[in-house]
Amino acid sequence: MSTHLQLKGPTVTGPEQWFTGDVYFNAYYTGQEPSRARLNLVRFTPGAHTAWHRHAVGQTLHVTDGVGYVQTRGEELIELHPGDTVYTPAGEWHWHGAAPDQFMSHLALWEAPGPASGEPETTWGDKLTTSEYPA
Repeated sequence: MSTHLQLKGPTVTGPEQWFTGDVYFNAYYTGQEPSRARLNLVRFTPGAHTAWHRHAVGQTLHVTDGVGYVQTRGEELIELHPGDTVYTPAGEWHWHGAAPDQFMSHLALWEAPGPASGEPETTWGDKLTTSEYPA
């Protein structure tokens, strides 16, 4: 039987240690075993972005509004627009966020590692330096 997904909780502010600028998210779905899928709507204000981070099982981002960026460590910056979908493989260090003068929203879909792995869903690293974020 299909289930209608309800908003899981209130809009929350992204923690300062993980984000630069104002970021808000809503958790839409947290799967129950055997599903380990997670789905959040994340809203970035102009110039707001994540710190460097990686996901144990990878992450898919689908841009719903605005203009933003995603970048894998050591690779070219990718500009994102509504309808763009990008995937970052398991363990790949990356960041994403809004352009300096635009809001950006995306759906973030990822999966938690299996319970026996002991690995965190997301490992957070350093915040971007001023030279790493395109101004």
